[in-house]
Amino acid sequence: MEVTRRGEVETLVGNPPEVGVTLPHFKIFNAQGERIKTHDLIGKITLISVVPDINTKTCSLQTKKFNKTMDQYPDVRFITVSTNTIKQQAAWCAAEDVDNIEMMSDSEESFGYEMKLLIPNSGTLARSIFIIDDTGTIVYRQIVTEQVDEPDYLEAVTALGKLL
Repeated sequence: MEVTRRGEVETLVGNPPEVGVTLPHFKIFNAQGERIKTHDLIGKITLISVVPDINTKTCSLQTKKFNKTMDQYPDVRFITVSTNTIKQQAAWCAAEDVDNIEMMSDSEESFGYEMKLLIPNSGTLARSIFIIDDTGTIVYRQIVTEQVDEPDYLEAVTALGKLL
């Protein structure tokens, strides 16, 4: 699959999973450095917000937007995944006063490879949103075609509302 960044074509390592598919096996790391595997996300409806680099304007906006949205959905787990290190994510959260959303680091690129979201030339992930149900099945997918654009928040939140 291809996306663009400021009009320049970038190729992902494959085609991200479609709606109806079970979340593939991967590992990411939480703020405490603990390994979180796919099976750790099963059991609760989860919105996965994927950003290329938390230290950029659009990624920051996307993460803050979902951080504010969380309060409306207490039964949903919200996580943000990027290839930034845990330390970089923690510094961003402290600077931006964001403390609700779970930040997950894909610094080892396991999530990126398994979800086919890794852009190998930049070592970042393609901006996207996935919603999984409590069984781990993908029920919503949004891949942002132009990576400097924000996702369609309303569409994602509407999909989340329908699931609940």
